[in-house]
Amino acid sequence: MALATAQPLLEAPNGGAQPVNQLSIAGNACGPAALLNAYRFGNENWQRAGDSLAGENDKQRLSHVIRNVAMRPSRHLGGRPRWSKSGVNVADLCDISNELTAGQYLPQVRYEVLFLKPRESQEKLLRRVHDRFAESLAKGLPPVISIRRFAKRKAGWTVIDGHFVTVISIPKKLEKGARSFAVSYIDPWGGKRCEGRISISDRGFLAAPAEGQPVDPTLSPCLEAVFPQALVGRNKVQKGEETVLTLSAAIGRW
Repeated sequence: MALATAQPLLEAPNGGAQPVNQLSIAGNACGPAALLNAYRFGNENWQRAGDSLAGENDKQRLSHVIRNVAMRPSRHLGGRPRWSKSGVNVADLCDISNELTAGQYLPQVRYEVLFLKPRESQEKLLRRVHDRFAESLAKGLPPVISIRRFAKRKAGWTVIDGHFVTVISIPKKLEKGARSFAVSYIDPWGGKRCEGRISISDRGFLAAPAEGQPVDPTLSPCLEAVFPQALVGRNKVQKGEETVLTLSAAIGRW
């Protein structure tokens, strides 16, 4: 077990909740489902937000979110619908959350792209990610994270699929010199509780270093999501291809 450790954990307020399963409605509903899992596993205020959604079951609630909010024009995609056969992007999912909870006396959520900033080391990025997850959990809302699978092809690293999951447990503190930390998360694909690690990779992948970074072929611009149970994009990987699952962004309270 990834979190079978003596180190104290920071856990979602309602850890015993029943996960939302995106497959109750559609294979591309991971964003709305991960968002509802964040509400359901959050504190009483966020649970209230989830309970207030129209519908008697998860299928009906997800349908309500998609039809009434996710299909609105996107501020980030030139007015096209936020939700499509490819799912939804992190900026639009953040907007969806804030619109769902408007008028319920809840703070707005924010999203953050979790790639290296200028002059930020991978160790500092790992700490920034841990800090964001920890702050959102401490404020009662499990963070929703965007993970993306890349494959190395002739044209370079190519994104082949993306997914959203909800983090429900991490170590309270990041040890000095740590190169990874354990996470428990809810995968909406099947509504499963899973475990993995957010890690500084031992191999270089993806784009060139961020602005201000020295040229280093082993330096990756983001962290690796070592999630052995995650199926995202596996069926699209060709035989013999090198592949990596990355942490791309997060939505939460910070």
